[in-house]
Amino acid sequence: MSMEFRTRQLDDVTIVDLRGRITLGEGSVTVRETVHDLLSKGMKRILLNLGDVNYIDSSGIGELVSAFTAAKKQGGELKLLNLTKKVHDLLQITKLSTVFDVTDDETAAVRSFGK
Repeated sequence: MSMEFRTRQLDDVTIVDLRGRITLGEGSVTVRETVHDLLSKGMKRILLNLGDVNYIDSSGIGELVSAFTAAKKQGGELKLLNLTKKVHDLLQITKLSTVFDVTDDETAAVRSFGK
């Protein structure tokens, strides 16, 4: 199954609903291109909804980190929403759960972005 995504706006936050697998190749490229595209359009508050991501590998994790770094460099913020247990556990193991702002509540997540 290939990676699918759609973006939507809520206030000044861009929510990217991802679905499928974030793995080496297509999935991780999709994440990278989507985030860079949003940043280039001046959309600096990005919320990645990973609720329908059923698998992520180390290169996918790497892409999340590089997307996070890219947003920070441009004065933006990137946060994660709705992690599945698998993805959550992977972030715990890799100690990246301390890097990312992760929530399960979309409304709270949107509010958490600095105004």
